[in-house]
Amino acid sequence: MRNVMQKSALILALLAAGAVSALAAGSEDDFKAAYAAAEAANKEAGKLRNQWTTTAATLTAAKKAADAGDFDKATASAKEAEALAKASIFQATSEKTRWKDMEIR
Repeated sequence: MRNVMQKSALILALLAAGAVSALAAGSEDDFKAAYAAAEAANKEAGKLRNQWTTTAATLTAAKKAADAGDFDKATASAKEAEALAKASIFQATSEKTRWKDMEIR
């Protein structure tokens, strides 16, 4: 059951990342907004004690692309990081009660 939940969270994250990367284009302001949203979602995942390392790596990539002036790539990476953070939040909240399903009775 846990494996199914992990796969569904991963699929959700990948679908969201693919959808937002197609929409990502823009300016420095777009990047800043996307990066702030990603950081907020990642902070919430941290409060749930379920931050994914891939989210941190994607945030770093977004910052690096912005520093290089590639705001299209930076915005896409920031939106992908937000999707990953939201998937980790979903995983944390859904597994809060799902563990009871696996308990031997």
